[in-house]
Amino acid sequence: MEIKRDYDFIVRMKKKDTRKAEELFDIKYSRIARKFHREIPGYKVTPLRSLENLSNMIGLGGIYVKDEAQRLTLNSFKVMGGSFAIFRLIEKKLGLSDDQMSYEYLLSPECHEKIEGLVITSATDGNHGKGIAWASQKLGLKCVIYVHKETSKPRIEAIERYGAKVIVVDGNYDDAVRKCAEDANENGWQIVSDTSWDGYTEIPTWIMQGYTTMLLEAQEQFLGIGLTKPTHVFVQAGVGALAASVIGFYAALFKDDPPKFIVVEPEKAACVYETAKANDGEIHSVKGDLDTIMAGLACGDPSPIAWEVLDGCADVFMKVPDYTAARGMRILAVPLKGDPFVISGESGAVTLGALYAIMTEKASEGLKKTLGLGPDSNVLLINTEGNTDPIHFRQIIWDGVDSVPDAYLTKK
Repeated sequence: MEIKRDYDFIVRMKKKDTRKAEELFDIKYSRIARKFHREIPGYKVTPLRSLENLSNMIGLGGIYVKDEAQRLTLNSFKVMGGSFAIFRLIEKKLGLSDDQMSYEYLLSPECHEKIEGLVITSATDGNHGKGIAWASQKLGLKCVIYVHKETSKPRIEAIERYGAKVIVVDGNYDDAVRKCAEDANENGWQIVSDTSWDGYTEIPTWIMQGYTTMLLEAQEQFLGIGLTKPTHVFVQAGVGALAASVIGFYAALFKDDPPKFIVVEPEKAACVYETAKANDGEIHSVKGDLDTIMAGLACGDPSPIAWEVLDGCADVFMKVPDYTAARGMRILAVPLKGDPFVISGESGAVTLGALYAIMTEKASEGLKKTLGLGPDSNVLLINTEGNTDPIHFRQIIWDGVDSVPDAYLTKK
């Protein structure tokens, strides 16, 4: 009996249009973001972990995981975008230049007096809200975070731990976004959202630019081991902000010879995939509960500004079942002898699960060949989060929840 692949994909592989990537992700913005992040107490470069033995096992030259579970004790990369956006927002409100602004100035009595009464708000699936709450607390700002009804208690408590008020919305993530926007308009609060909409693009752009600090770090780490750049980048998508940031950075930096870019989403919340599939110049949404274990990627509406970058530069769009993420978590938590142990949550591990499926499933030979994945390939993955939901983490790692169907089990 013929075995079908366990995921769906769309291949673009067209000549890349890097104009939007170059506009939004010129290296100067990454340098400004990193200068700010370096001023934050506790900042340190997160590890780029090499899975050498796994690479050898599945026929790749290298697999490199940028481990954002180690970021500023917050267990996620999201704080990099939110903190930089707040920095830019206050800089603009006060009419200051990059040379005049600093983390130290943000903490000063003079700054606090000028921004008194500023309330920061956003909707989140967990990690973005936690990062916004952390940054707001550091700067002495009030913060209100909106979450949807399926958000787990540990994720809500993690946000509240940093002093934010959490409002639970009866609906999905996109309903929380809409409710946040309504209340912010009514109360005069400042939205700091990682998704964009008509008339709201500047702050989401700052957030995406803030993420590129980790990519500058990764590039320095690649150069340190003798690699100019990765040949392939697998990146997860919710609204598409992270994916656009990662792909935009590399497309702008290596516009004449960029890596191949693969975007991975949960099959039950694949709004970027559906937009790519329609290929009609419009944004397409996914409705319903968006019921996936990948809470950080459970988004039904793509960010239009992120889509502009992805549309021009991404090579493949994939949607995968939940057990792909669970398998990725287990591979990282129980590594081959000699490979590092990596703690990754569901959204953080899905790209490794997708890469493993492509490299090991017989039905994936065509895609593997199309992407040119083989012994000369060096693949970059971003572990976007650590153990952000301890109960579900244990259920997956200890109890085998979301197990791989027999047809797709590792055969060798």
